[in-house]
Amino acid sequence: MNKLVTTLLRRAPVAWRTTNSHAYSYRSDLALDTIYPNSNLRLYTPAPPPAKPDGSFNGYIPINKLNITYSRSSGPGGQNVNTVSTKVDIRFHLESASWLPEATRKRLAELQKGRITKDGFLVVRSELTRSQQMNTADAMERLRSFIRQAEQPLSAEPSPETEEMLRRRHEKATRERLAIKRNRSNTKAQRQAPLV
Repeated sequence: MNKLVTTLLRRAPVAWRTTNSHAYSYRSDLALDTIYPNSNLRLYTPAPPPAKPDGSFNGYIPINKLNITYSRSSGPGGQNVNTVSTKVDIRFHLESASWLPEATRKRLAELQKGRITKDGFLVVRSELTRSQQMNTADAMERLRSFIRQAEQPLSAEPSPETEEMLRRRHEKATRERLAIKRNRSNTKAQRQAPLV
């Protein structure tokens, strides 16, 4: 009988287990320490990944080197856009970004010259969602894709065979586009009443 009572008390919520205390607290069976008993529930920032041997970008962007600002977003969203700053601007000075290789910085300046201010800051904006965190993640991923694009090797000049193939493909697309346009015009012309 004593074992049965002990087992029932173990399975009961914490509120029923406290006997001498009036501070009752309910603890759900879906608590994090119940679902993940061996995990560490403290939040922490993981260490940056090790640098690649060739010195290329490894995907890690140091947030302390970025200037992140939030502002009101435009577009639909009701009263949410009037009260919550969800638009994200990420900017950093491109020339002094020591966490990027020199060649990557130069190529990034060539590819993203429309995003660079007069002061030399590269600006990445995002107002894709109505959530500040989601927009920050989107802007960071855009910045990563810009850097990876800048690290791609320059493509060589296309061969004459490739140029001829592209020219023929373009001519075929033009013919098909004009044929569709012509058919649409004929369909509309047949709908009109005949002129007497």
